[in-house]
Amino acid sequence: MRILSRSIFWEISSSALLGALLFIFVLFLQKAGQLFSILVSATTTPSTVGYLFLLLLPATMPLTLPLGVLVGTLIGLSRMSSDGEITAMRAAGVPAWRIVMPVAFFALLATAGTAYCSLSLTPWCNAEMVRVINQLGAAQLTAEIQPRVFEESFPNRILYVGDVLPGTPVRWRNVFMADLTPPEQRKSTGKEKGEGPQVTIASEAIVTSEADNNRLQLSLHNGSTYEAAPDPAEYHKTTFPQMEQELAARERTEMKAKNYVATPTRELIPELASSLEARIEFHQRLALPLACLLLALTGIPLGVSSKKGGKSAAFVITVLFALFYYTALVSLIGLAREGRMKAHIAVWLPDAVFAIAAIVLLLRLERPGDQDLLDSIRSNALSLWESIRARLGAHRPVSVGLPGLFQRTRLFFLPQVIDTYVVTSFLFYFATLLFSFVMLTEVFNFFELLGDVFKNQIPMQDLFRYLLFLAPKLVYDAAPVSVLVATLVTFGVMAKNNEITAMKACGVSVFRLAAPVLMASFALSGGLFAFDHYIATGANVIQDGLRNKIKGKPVQTYLTPNRQWIFGRGSRIFFYKYLNETEEVLGGLSVYELEPQTFRLHRHIYAERARWEPSLKTWIFQNGWVRDVRKGADSFRLFQGGTATFTELDESPSWFLKEVKTYKQMTYNQLGDYIGELRQSGFNTIPLQVQFHKKFSVPLFALVMALLSIPFAFLTGTRGAMTGVGISFGVAIAYFALNYLFEQLGNVGQLPPEMAAWSPDALFALAGTYLMTRMRT
Repeated sequence: MRILSRSIFWEISSSALLGALLFIFVLFLQKAGQLFSILVSATTTPSTVGYLFLLLLPATMPLTLPLGVLVGTLIGLSRMSSDGEITAMRAAGVPAWRIVMPVAFFALLATAGTAYCSLSLTPWCNAEMVRVINQLGAAQLTAEIQPRVFEESFPNRILYVGDVLPGTPVRWRNVFMADLTPPEQRKSTGKEKGEGPQVTIASEAIVTSEADNNRLQLSLHNGSTYEAAPDPAEYHKTTFPQMEQELAARERTEMKAKNYVATPTRELIPELASSLEARIEFHQRLALPLACLLLALTGIPLGVSSKKGGKSAAFVITVLFALFYYTALVSLIGLAREGRMKAHIAVWLPDAVFAIAAIVLLLRLERPGDQDLLDSIRSNALSLWESIRARLGAHRPVSVGLPGLFQRTRLFFLPQVIDTYVVTSFLFYFATLLFSFVMLTEVFNFFELLGDVFKNQIPMQDLFRYLLFLAPKLVYDAAPVSVLVATLVTFGVMAKNNEITAMKACGVSVFRLAAPVLMASFALSGGLFAFDHYIATGANVIQDGLRNKIKGKPVQTYLTPNRQWIFGRGSRIFFYKYLNETEEVLGGLSVYELEPQTFRLHRHIYAERARWEPSLKTWIFQNGWVRDVRKGADSFRLFQGGTATFTELDESPSWFLKEVKTYKQMTYNQLGDYIGELRQSGFNTIPLQVQFHKKFSVPLFALVMALLSIPFAFLTGTRGAMTGVGISFGVAIAYFALNYLFEQLGNVGQLPPEMAAWSPDALFALAGTYLMTRMRT
C-alpha cells in the first residue's frame, strides 16, 4: 500500500501545483498592473522590484491553494479512473477508501502551508509592502513632470515644460511657470501687485530634487518674469540670465492597509471583542486553510467516478466550486457586516456545507453501480444534439476520436485531413482555456465586488450586467495566453500519444504540422483586432460606468470645463477663471502669446469677459487691455468700457471643452483623433500614444505566442500536456511582466510610444523565430 499511496500522492501533487500556479497567476495579474506603475515612477533598484513582487504572492495563496488542491485531486483521480486503474484496484480487492488516505495527507500538508500563509506570512507581507511603497514614495517627489502638459501638483503653481531631458541632473527646456499665490501673500519686492498670476518664462532649467524637504530646486536660465499691476498702465517685467527657484510639492499621503489585513494574528486577538472587522478577519484566517481539506475530500468521489471528463472537466468543476464557495463566503460576510448574522457563523458556514457534502459523497464511494455523472451529462447533451440534427435532416457522417466534448468534422477550408485534425484540437483547447481564464477572473471579480453591492445597496442584476460587459475585455486580454497554452497542450498530447513520431515516419515535417496552427493564430489576431474595434470598446464604456456605480463613485461626466490653463493653436496659452459653455463666455481671461522659436512672451491680452461671436469666428474681448512686451517694443492699449477683437484667436468654445475618455472606450481611429486634439491643447498624450500602438500590437501577439510556443511544444517530446502547461506559465509570466514594464516605461516618457508598445512583440517574435530554425524536422 505504500507504493500505491506514493503513486496517488505524486499523481495529485503535480497537477495541484500547476493548478495552484494557474490560479495564483490569474489573481496576481489583478494586482500587478498598479504595482508596475508605482515601481516605474519611483527611483528603485531591481532587487526592490523583485522583493515587492514576492510580497504579493502570499496574499494570493489562502484563496488559490484550496482551488489548486481541488483541481489536482480531480485531475489525478480522473486520470486514474479513465485509464482503468481505479477499476483494477477494486478488482484486486483494494477498497476505495484507501484512496482517501494519500489525498487527505496531501490536503493536510496544503492546509498547513495555507494556514502559515494566512495566519503569519500574509499579514507580515501586507505590512511590509505598505512600508516599502511608502518608503519609495518618500524617496521621490509626489509630482511627476511630463513634457507638454500643465502640471498642477504644486500648491499655487502651474508648470508647463516643453521638453524633459533625462540625466543627472535633469534639464527642462521651454519652461512656463505661473504663481497663483494671492497678491498679499507673495514675497514683497516693493512693487504693487495685481490680481493676475505672476508668470516666469525660461529657455532652460536645471532641476535637482530634495526628497528630504519634498521640493524641487530649479536653476532657470535666460528667462523673464511678468506681472500686471493693479493699474493696467503699469506692467512689471524682469529679465535675468540665471535665477534660483524652489517648487514645493504637496504633502505626501502614506498608503495604509485595509481593515486589519496587515495586523499580526496575535495583535488581532485582543481586538475581537470590540471590532466586527477584526472578528471577520480572524475567522477568515482560520476558515480558508481548512477549505484545502474539505475541497479535496469533496473532489475524491467526483474524480473517482469521472472516467472521461479529463483535465477540462476538472477545471470546469473547480470554477463552479470556487464560484459557490467564495460567493457564499463574501455574501455571508456582507450579512455579518450589516448585523444580520454572527461573524463566526458567516465565515464558517461555507466550510460546513462542503464538510457535509464531503461526508455524503464519501459514504456513497463504496456503493456498487456508481456512474460517471460528467459522462452522463455529456452523453445526454450529444444525444439531444443528434436528435435535433435528425429532425432538421442534417445527417452527416462524423468520425470518432473526439477531443473532449466535441466531435471532429471536416472543415471545408482546410486542404488535408491532418490540418482538420490539428486545428480542431487546437481550437478545442483554445476555447476551453479561454473559458477557464475568463470564468476564473469573473469569479474573483464577483466576490471582490459583492461586498460593495451590499454596502451601496446596488441591485444584484447590476453586478451581473457588469460581469457580462466585462467579459469582452477579459476575452481580449486572455486570448494570447490561451493561444500559447492551447498550442503547447495540442502538440504535447500528440507527442505523448506518439502521433508526432508517426507523422514524421510518414514524411510529414513539424513545420507542416505547425502551419495550420499558425494560420489559425493569424486569423485569431485579425479577429481580436475586429473584436476590440466593434465589441470590446463599446462594452468597456458600459462596464466602467457600472463599476463606478457598484463602487459608489459619482457618475462620470467625461467633460471637464474647469480646466483653467490650456494651450491654444500655435504658441498661445489661455488662462481663464470660469467658462459658461451655454452662453459661450470666458471670464477673467488672459492670453499669453509666445514666440515659437525663442519661447519668449511677446504679447499679453487681458479681458474681464470674452464672448464668442460665431459670425466673426473669433472672441470679442470686453473691458481689458493688450500689451506688447517684445524686446525693444513696449506698447499698451486699453479698451476699458469697450471691446476689442483679435482675429488670429480663432479657438472656438469647444476647444476649451475637451472630452476626457479612456483608451479602452475608443477605437484606434477615435483614439488617434483624440490624441491630436489633446496634444494641441497642451495635455499629456504619451500614455494614450502607447495605448494607440497597443491597439495593433496586442492582437498580433496571438500569432507571436503561437510562433513561440510551437518549438517549446515539440521540445517537450513525450512528457505530455502538463509539461507544456508548466512551460506556458513561465512564458506567460515573462510576457505580462515585459508588457507591463514597457508600457509603464512608455507612459513616463523613458521609451518612445512605438517602442513601448511593440517591444514585447518584437522580442518574443525573434525568440520564436530563432527556436523555429533550431527545430529538428
